[in-house]
Amino acid sequence: MNIQELPKTIPVFPLSNFIMFPETTVPLNIFEPRYLQMVNDSMKKHRMIGMIQPKKSGILKKPDLYEIGCAGKITSFNETEDGRILIILNGICRFKVKSETNSEKLYRQCDVEYEDFMGDITKKTNEVNFSDLNLILNNMKTFFKKQGYIVNLKDLEKKNLSQTLNDLSMASPFSLEEKQILLESQNINIRKEKMEQILKNYIIDEFENTTIQ
Repeated sequence: MNIQELPKTIPVFPLSNFIMFPETTVPLNIFEPRYLQMVNDSMKKHRMIGMIQPKKSGILKKPDLYEIGCAGKITSFNETEDGRILIILNGICRFKVKSETNSEKLYRQCDVEYEDFMGDITKKTNEVNFSDLNLILNNMKTFFKKQGYIVNLKDLEKKNLSQTLNDLSMASPFSLEEKQILLESQNINIRKEKMEQILKNYIIDEFENTTIQ
């Protein structure tokens, strides 16, 4: 898929503290009427949905949106007997919101552009080395353990390095703002540096909080 094939107007699914990256796969359980309508409409067209984080500002039913999200393509669609829809969304390319469109639909739609993130769908030439992730993996294990999360990071080592780092970004118990920073990092090397800094800050905070005054 190239940028010219991506829709310029897409339905958006605002989901707090959740990000999706290109080359990652996300299962979603759809049950709200507005999002059932969104998925059904998308299936009739391009099968694309924009995952984006809502900000803490705006009105409750229609919060402001961050400027950067990620478009995903529905690759699996199953309806349940109780009226839910189970889909699998494959991340394709990040986008920048130009404006929100006026629509009579229950869900929100945005006019978007992808040009700032062409690298998401072109061949990667700046892959990080797996050894570069050792510090992140070790710090992530420590952080997860202190947060009470049980994860098997060994599974990540079976994936390519971009997918490993993106999966870590998605699964991490970071704040909404921190996840957005990772999403907006222009390339995988910058994302690695940002994650190292976020983890370093948590570890420093944890050390200071447990130090006897």
